[in-house]
Parts: sequence; C-alpha cells; structure tokens
Amino acid sequence: MNKSILSGDESVARGAWEAGVAIAAAYPGTPSTEILENLARYKEDIYATWANNEKVAVEIALGGSIGGLRALAAMKHVGVNAAADPIFTAGYTGVNGGLVIVSADDPGCYSSQNEQDNRLYARHAKLAMLEPSDSQECLDYIKAAYEISEKFDLVVLFRMTTRVCHSKSLVTTGERRGAAPKLYEAKPEKYAMLPVNAKRRHIAVEENLAALEEFAYYSDLNRRENGNGSVGVICSGMAYQHCREAFPEGTAFLKLGITYPVSRKLVEEFVKGYGQVYVVDEGEPYLADTVLSYAASNVGATHLASPGCGEIIPLTFLQGELDADKIRFALPRGNPGEASLAPTGVSNVPARPPVLCAGCPHRGFYYAMSKRKKELVAVGDIGCYSLGVSAPFNGFDIAICMGSGFSIPIGLSKALEAQGDSRRVFGILGDSTFFHSGFNSLVDAVHQNANICLVVLDNSITAMTGHQQNAGTERNLMGYEVPKISIEHMILATGLAPERLIRVDPLDLTSMTRAIDSGIANSGVTVIVTQRPCALIVRSTTRAVIDGDKCVGCRVCSRAACPALAFDAKQRKAYIADPDNCNNCGLCASLCKTNAIGTEVKQ
Repeated sequence: MNKSILSGDESVARGAWEAGVAIAAAYPGTPSTEILENLARYKEDIYATWANNEKVAVEIALGGSIGGLRALAAMKHVGVNAAADPIFTAGYTGVNGGLVIVSADDPGCYSSQNEQDNRLYARHAKLAMLEPSDSQECLDYIKAAYEISEKFDLVVLFRMTTRVCHSKSLVTTGERRGAAPKLYEAKPEKYAMLPVNAKRRHIAVEENLAALEEFAYYSDLNRRENGNGSVGVICSGMAYQHCREAFPEGTAFLKLGITYPVSRKLVEEFVKGYGQVYVVDEGEPYLADTVLSYAASNVGATHLASPGCGEIIPLTFLQGELDADKIRFALPRGNPGEASLAPTGVSNVPARPPVLCAGCPHRGFYYAMSKRKKELVAVGDIGCYSLGVSAPFNGFDIAICMGSGFSIPIGLSKALEAQGDSRRVFGILGDSTFFHSGFNSLVDAVHQNANICLVVLDNSITAMTGHQQNAGTERNLMGYEVPKISIEHMILATGLAPERLIRVDPLDLTSMTRAIDSGIANSGVTVIVTQRPCALIVRSTTRAVIDGDKCVGCRVCSRAACPALAFDAKQRKAYIADPDNCNNCGLCASLCKTNAIGTEVKQ
C-alpha cells in the first residue's frame, strides 16, 4: 500500500483499476473529464476510450458488462440526460460483469448550464447509488460498487459533485486485483428488452433493490457517528463535510454512502435517538423526501419518525454550492450554529469572466458575424466557442444543450418566417459537438430543406474540457493511431449540394465575411466549416508587436477583444500587454488601418 495526494477523479480511476475494470468509456465534461484521462494510463489493463456522446459511452460499457468484464462509463450530470435511454433499460437488464456509471454533478453551475441533482435518476431508473465525500472514499467506494453491482445484479450510479471530483486529499492505494471475466452466455430473457422480458426483469430488479436495502443496513458504507447531545444529522456526499464543520462537537451523524436504496431500518433507528434530526441536502430534497416518507408512513405526519421520536427538520439548499456558513445561517436561533448569522463571502473580488483565448480562431468568426448582426439571428451550443455570447461579439442569443445548435434553428426559422421576420437563422457548434449530436440535427435540417445556415467551428480538438481527442483526431485516448473521420464527408453524405458547403479559415476576415454573406443570401441549407487548430495546440514562434509611432489610438484593434492586447488611455496607444500569450493570429493586424501592428520572434 502507498499513500498519495489524489483528486476525487484520480481516485475513481485508481480504484477502478484496482477493482479490475477492463473497459471504460466517456464523453469529456467537467468535472468528470479527468477520470478517463487517468484510466488511460492503465492502457495495458484497461481499454479506455472517448465516445462520441454519453449514450454511446454507456452502451460501450454495457456491452463490456454483458460480455463479462467489469466496465465503467463516466460523464458530467447533463451527460446522463443524453445517456438516459440505455441507462433506464440497463436498470432492468442488470449486469454480468459489474457496471458503474459515474455522474459528476455541478452544484453552483461552475461549468454547466444547470444544477440538476442526479440522485433522482437512481430511484427513477432502478439503479443502486453510492456517494463518496472525499478522495479516499472515491477509491474505496468505487471498488465496493463493483462488488455490489455483481452481488445484486444492479447497475450502480456513482454520484459525485464538483467539490468531490476536484478536491485533493491523502489516499491509501492498493494493487490491482483483476476480476476474472465472467462467461458470456446468451440470455435473451435477461438482455433483450422486448415487453415480455421487460415485465419479468422489472420484478427481478425490484427484488434485487430490496435485497440491497437489507444489505445497506449492515454495510460499513453507511456510518453512524454517535453524539452526546439531542441533535442528529443525516447527510451524504460533500454535504457531510460541510455539516461536520457547521454543527458543534457532540452532534450525531448518520452518513449515508449507499443512498439508493436508503435503508429504512437504519434511518428509523437513528431518528429515535434524538430530539431533533436535521436532514441536509445539497440540491434537491432527495434525502429529506426519503426520510420524511418513512416518517409519514409510520404516524401519518411528515415531521415525526414515530410516537415520541425526534422532529425531522429538512435543510435543503436548491441553488448554488453548499458550504458550512449556509448551513449555520439556515439553522433556527437557539439551535447549534446560531453564532454565524449570515453566510460569509468575498464580495470585493472583481469578476473574472472567461474569455476566448489569445489567438483563438473562433474570434475571427465572431468578429465577422458581428458585422452582419442586423441580418441574422444566431443559436449557439455547448463548447469553448460559447464564450462568444458575451460582449463585444454578442455572438448568439440561445444555447440549450449539446447538438441543439443545429436543431433549434429549424424551428426558430419557421417561427420568424411566420412573423414576417426576414433575418437569417444561423446555428453554431464545434467539431466535437458535431460528432456528439450535431450530425443528427444536420440530417433533419437537410431532409427538411430548412431555411438556415449552419456553422461548424472546427478547431481540431475537444478544447473546452482540456484538449481531449474526438472522432476528428488521428490518435485516440490511449495514444494509438486511428482513422480520422472527415466532418466534410459526413456533411456531404446527407446529400447537401457541394456548392452549399463552404470551407474557410476564420482568421481570414475577407473570406470569413464572404462566407457569412453567402450564408445569409442563400435559401435552404448552407453549411460553413471554419478550419483552424486551437491556438493552444499550435503555438506560434512569433508574436505581434505594435509600433507606437504608427498607432493613432483609434482602438479598432481592440474590437478583436484579445486578452493579450490592451489600450493605454493616457498615451492613447494600443500595446501588447501579454507578449507571451500572444499567438500572432493576425486578427488585430488585419483590423489596423495604419499598419501599426507587425511581427517579432518570441524570445
């Protein structure tokens, strides 16, 4: 055994390796991305791959599980929405080799479009669920998850949050104990979910969940910490860490590691011992609803566990990430924690909104499009190019979910047409998103001859989450050479006329503007593919330099909104404020009317 400082994501990867996992698939999404990146280090033992989307990732892992290998699929919380179709059916089929699906939730919307609490998926899809609260538990629980999955024939939802995924702590690691592959046997009655089989499997999975609930009563994954007062707390995951800080010494805790199914017997026994029991939830009132439902079925009331037992007080924090101050502030006066009367926070820190990187090729596209703003309405998508929504580009009005950048325009264009609005609808997404779900929407657009212009911003990588490979790259996650899938060939495979496919370098403003003008002028579907690698994977050996004598202070170059460029208001001169960050993309130079911007070699 060794000790290491690991994040939750790193610990999940290590624990999966130790548990004998042999197949792992994912689509990158913060805060889950590092799980697969770390699993790829064990490529001698594990086949690790980026899938085109989360649905495919789950199906790859499910195939491995049915075939008899321990398998894992990982994704951020909104990815579970995309994967819900196979997940709900896998809940009925159960497993052969153990199968764990990691859901990395994002309370506080640090890198997401919502704060959904995926604990609700476990009950809905009939999945066992475990929730770790630190890195050591991530490693230990993921190993336990495979034992549970195989023992009870259940898919396990391994629910994490951003704080658990990215926080680091001391972890004791072990060695790999390779699980022997389980023999694959043809069992259509178990794995072919036609109605007649699904009905029988539903009965089986309910029986398996009941057996797991009995197991949960005795499992050390659920931990009771006795106190010396009249107050008890029921919680799980990262909420446990905050509760330990917020409540005083002597408080009793029921820390639940198995959170679906919740052991009714364990909860009822805990509640009986205390005058007040707080049930603390970060997100939806998942545990509170469960505990209160147990109470209500006992005495017909929603606040008593049984005659003479303690009051159950739910503390539910629906919005934002939980911390100890929020818990203290939520406690009534006279109860533990009243000393902190309000949540504290740093209010004097200036906002630091994310921006497109210096040299980002998307900046040229957004700049060119901003010049035609009155003639179009734009729909965006999920990716680093989403940063183009902000000033000064104000690049699009709508962004919902992966792939919707190509499908929402179909309906939006019809709505505008019905109102006599002649503006052209543009849809925008990136290369990885195109592979994820954009192609399906493109097929619909071409098939319906929608009156829209669609744009693929191809920067040759999945950039937003840290440069992960996708179907358009020449190497896979494990570093092996693989066929590169052509986005242009996929587009033309829909039957789109070749003259309606426009290829352009987005930093060539003349060509980029001409392409946008064509997209506006054409009727039917036009597709523009902008092609230039991400500035962070192709670093320039030169950088821009501004001749102060030639600069007239017009600030036109500032409209490129490049973080490497600044303007000295006193001198009324533009200058390169961050020379090391400048990638010499040439956009600011192409905007300068006095030829004040040149090039120099980086030192």
